[in-house]
Amino acid sequence: MTSQSKKLLAFYCCLVASFFLVANVLIPWSVSAKSSNSVKQSAVLFKNLGNHHHPITTNSPQAQRYFDQGLIFVFGFNHAEAVRSFQEATRLDGNCAMCYWGIALALGPNINAPMNPDAVPQAYKAIQKAKHLSAHASPSEQAYIQALSKRYSQQVVSERQSLDLVYANAMGKLSNLYPEDLDAATLFAEAMMDLMPWNYWREDGQPKPETLEVIDTLESVIKRDPNHPGALHYYIHAVEASPTPEKAEKAADQLRSLVPGLGHLVHMPSHIYLRIGRYHDGSIANEHAIAADESYFAQSQVQSLYRGLYYPHNIHFLWQTSSIEGRRTLAIATARKLAAKVSLQQVRKFPLTEMFLPVPLFTLVQFSQWDEILTEPQPTADLQYTQAMWHYARGMAFVAKNQLENAIDEQVSLKKFLNNQKIASLEATGLPATQLIEIADHVLAGKIAQQSGKNEDVIAQFKAATAIQDQLPYMEPPYWYYPVRQSLGTALLQLGQFQEAEAIYREDLRQHPHNGWSLFGLAKSLEAQGKKEEAAKVQKQFEEAWLEADTNLTARL
Repeated sequence: MTSQSKKLLAFYCCLVASFFLVANVLIPWSVSAKSSNSVKQSAVLFKNLGNHHHPITTNSPQAQRYFDQGLIFVFGFNHAEAVRSFQEATRLDGNCAMCYWGIALALGPNINAPMNPDAVPQAYKAIQKAKHLSAHASPSEQAYIQALSKRYSQQVVSERQSLDLVYANAMGKLSNLYPEDLDAATLFAEAMMDLMPWNYWREDGQPKPETLEVIDTLESVIKRDPNHPGALHYYIHAVEASPTPEKAEKAADQLRSLVPGLGHLVHMPSHIYLRIGRYHDGSIANEHAIAADESYFAQSQVQSLYRGLYYPHNIHFLWQTSSIEGRRTLAIATARKLAAKVSLQQVRKFPLTEMFLPVPLFTLVQFSQWDEILTEPQPTADLQYTQAMWHYARGMAFVAKNQLENAIDEQVSLKKFLNNQKIASLEATGLPATQLIEIADHVLAGKIAQQSGKNEDVIAQFKAATAIQDQLPYMEPPYWYYPVRQSLGTALLQLGQFQEAEAIYREDLRQHPHNGWSLFGLAKSLEAQGKKEEAAKVQKQFEEAWLEADTNLTARL
């Protein structure tokens, strides 16, 4: 994965986070008791959050429990709930310095969200309060407070990098001073990651020097405590986009049931499972994550970044893995659930979220639901990206029904979106809409050529689509809904170019291990070459990959 790809992904994540943060989804907080009483919903103690414990100086066992809960929510990226938990801890023990430290920590930046400028005064007040109370804290707690105080200034600054760097360096010193404090090491690693969010690997696949330090630190923590939720979570993020994501497979397995009540941590193993081909495990992880989040929402009605971004992300992931598994019923239902989470009002306020709306159309194409596609209503005029993909899906349906004139009409309509100012403007939000429409255009053109017997054009169109797809920014799930190499492989098979088809399928399986759609094509290409023993072996792999499927696979698009 190139550094350019990760920068684009980081840009996307920051924009998403900025939208929700600017919308004031984090609970406003101040040190005053008056503010505490104004919070619409006070914190509660949730169940099934594991047993991670960081002892602090407090005269209240209940404050300790809320502190531990706040820290696990920080580790699980539910920062708004972390703020509420730490705030409740301060209510229970107004002299607890580390409880105020926790508020300041949770209000800070993370790899998926820059710091909300409105939170800067709140974080500054909290850490100053912690410093004021620190005379009664332990030496290590004083070190935590002193380190975090370097992250915030009284005035909002336009460029936070220098403050975040000073904080990271301070956490590194703290970690060295207290080498047995695994939370200190974990927070040091996170602080380093915050300096380069989603940009940990160079273009040649080698880690940055800072990334090596992050990985070494987290591996050291995990070696000493295989159940550290924060270290496991951050380690997955650190290596998922690397050339060797399998390094985090054990961490993923360890994390999957460690904190069953915190959906994002339940979901996180699927980032690795998707990369290494454990799609069914990815589906299970996200089914459990969705259930955990829905249980949490039943207890916490507060709107937050977690509700607006992390929860739909689990649904998106489940759609991806279930599609790869060939689970048509689940994939279609999940796609519709995902799209239903995005309102038209939300898209108009934040255009990037339109990326979720065509997912049901993609899924219907994926599973050849041609009649259902043709009953889908046309999207409203302002949803131009979705309109483009509506024409694409209809074109694919008409090709399958051998109604080529109608398919060509749909392609003409699709092409009109290629030189479209509104589509182009989506690029600035992090959605490569023009590239995705170009892929759709080439795929549809390839299918039309296939049905028309224009063999050379078929291959050219699918190769063009594949080349564009290879240049898309790194994203999980990927921006385009399936690997176009699968269509290219099928076309080569149909043209009798069996060796070429084999090479294409093998390359796709290198990128997407154990993908049943590609295993099926590879088995057919080997069989056609008379490689019976090898074909039988791959066929068995396909059958294993297709165990949960509820659709028969005859060919890939």
